[in-house]
Amino acid sequence: MTYSVKEMFLTLQGEGGQAGRAAVFCRFTGCNLWTGREEDRAKATCQFCDTDFIGTDGSGGGKFENADALADAIASLWPDKPVSRSVPGLVVFTGGEPLLQLDTPLIDAMHQRGFKIAVESNGTVAAPDGIDWLCISPKAGAPLEQQHGTELKLVFPQSGLDPATLENLDFSHFWLQPMDGPEQSANIQAAIRYCMAHPKWGLSLQTHKLTGIP
Repeated sequence: MTYSVKEMFLTLQGEGGQAGRAAVFCRFTGCNLWTGREEDRAKATCQFCDTDFIGTDGSGGGKFENADALADAIASLWPDKPVSRSVPGLVVFTGGEPLLQLDTPLIDAMHQRGFKIAVESNGTVAAPDGIDWLCISPKAGAPLEQQHGTELKLVFPQSGLDPATLENLDFSHFWLQPMDGPEQSANIQAAIRYCMAHPKWGLSLQTHKLTGIP
């Protein structure tokens, strides 16, 4: 399989239960809820995405002809060499929708190189086995095929998607993440109020945006 990657870079995870951890981010191209083009925004299932996942022209991006080629490129960005079992590397596969491309050969190749694998998905595609940290972020109007994982992170508020309808799903952590944009301050306060009234949910902030981490 040939993998299409928008960009790859070393950073600190900014959101959810692994916030603050060093990680190599591998952003795949493509998504099944929006083309990524502004002219298609109005008819997209996901209306609020602010990520550029079109093409392979980002830093570290490109076409990778097989799992070993991509795994080697990811491993080359990790600062500790060799990667040790006591301090494994961490790769976060994101997008777009990473589960359109992430497969068993790539999962195995990353594990062979001493990496733990995290995935940030919209949940519309069933996840393959072997993912170490699975984050699902449901979108209103999209089918939720992946109903178990490590953390459920709901961008909040979303018209037509009540957090209460998700509480019985099989996740270890439940996060509300205030929607970015012109109403961000009001959304943060709304998320705080919801979490205080519904303690199953915790507050996830986009700390990379607050701190200027790429």
